[in-house]
Amino acid sequence: MRIYLFLVCVFIGLAVKANHILIPMDASQSNHLKAYGIAYNALKKGYEIQWLLNYRGGSFILPFDSAGRTECLLKGVGFDVIPPARLNAILAEISAPEVNADAMKLEKAPKIAVYSPKEKKPWDDAVTLALTYAEIPYDVVYDSEILDGRLKDYDWLHLHHEDFTGQMGKFYSNYRHMDWYKTSLTANTATAQKYGYDKISELKKAVVRTIRDYVLNGGFMFAMCSATDTFDIALAAMDVDICNTMFDGDPMDPTAQSKLDYSKTFAFKDFKLELNPNIYEYSDIDVTDQRKVREVEDYFLLFEFSAKWDPVPTMLCQNHENLVKGFMGQTTAFNRKLIKSEVLIMGENKTAGEVRYMHGNEGKGTWTFYGGHDPADYQHFVGDPVTELDLHKQSIGYRLILNNVLFPAAKKKQHKT
Repeated sequence: MRIYLFLVCVFIGLAVKANHILIPMDASQSNHLKAYGIAYNALKKGYEIQWLLNYRGGSFILPFDSAGRTECLLKGVGFDVIPPARLNAILAEISAPEVNADAMKLEKAPKIAVYSPKEKKPWDDAVTLALTYAEIPYDVVYDSEILDGRLKDYDWLHLHHEDFTGQMGKFYSNYRHMDWYKTSLTANTATAQKYGYDKISELKKAVVRTIRDYVLNGGFMFAMCSATDTFDIALAAMDVDICNTMFDGDPMDPTAQSKLDYSKTFAFKDFKLELNPNIYEYSDIDVTDQRKVREVEDYFLLFEFSAKWDPVPTMLCQNHENLVKGFMGQTTAFNRKLIKSEVLIMGENKTAGEVRYMHGNEGKGTWTFYGGHDPADYQHFVGDPVTELDLHKQSIGYRLILNNVLFPAAKKKQHKT
């Protein structure tokens, strides 16, 4: 009898170990955002997990363990424990040539850095808010860490809604008397002097060059809001002064526009600078001031890609819906006419000619640009209340951010477009 009970226990134990946890990511999921954190935590434990592209909204398959099941329960994430036969049936289903789905192996938890001023709080930026809510660890780095060579320690870098042109966010007209503006100006000036630069704009150019090289050498860069267009503007203006006197102490080059070098940019071409220092805009890349889209009609469509032939954009667009509610920012959306032909557009409002979400390869690495400030706050202003992601657990817009966070975990050979 004892031997019988022992064998039964062994059999049950082996059966449990052979099971897997399926985390569906379709509309049935109660907390999409926390699910990414669970997947990331499984990678940190050394588990290989599978991302089922285009299967139930981009579901995750994790090896079964009791801790993982408990984590799902505690975080309110819906899941199913499935036996080997069910897993095999799912994999067979999505492997069929006529089915636009595939299984992507995720192998290693990427080490994440967020480029952000140290005084900023997690809720000042959608990415840090998403990472904090999903409980995905990250380090905050800024100019000193970038210039000290710290980027080599990270697989994935997010650019906070920064102004890389050295114009202090073009906040001069409205906010130059505010304490936070003065503090930021003092801090940036001190850092510039520390590294031997006379101007904040020269400091930022050095930072941009370093980040560019990080991408060229295989890094993954994700940017939102003004970090997108100002990064490219800084690249194009690397050899010309585009800052007015109030920003760097001397006049800008009057022929700056004609000296821009678009061959150096990642995404944009032929853009025109906004030279008025009192206008809250950098160039005509951003369409915020020209757009005629009403809030009730402000949506953009995610493109559908072939999971088997185009795994990268498929992964980056995984969602339970493909129509995303638009949201504004200092840089809201990109003028389609100013985007280079080789850039992969993944989400746009075609009627308005606005691109919201795009991706590209640069050297050995990749970059993704996402327009807008906060997917859960349509028109975010300085001093607005904190976004509570517990009220937006199924956010379609926030899922795009977290797709990018897991992107570097995929097998390297699958990083192609």
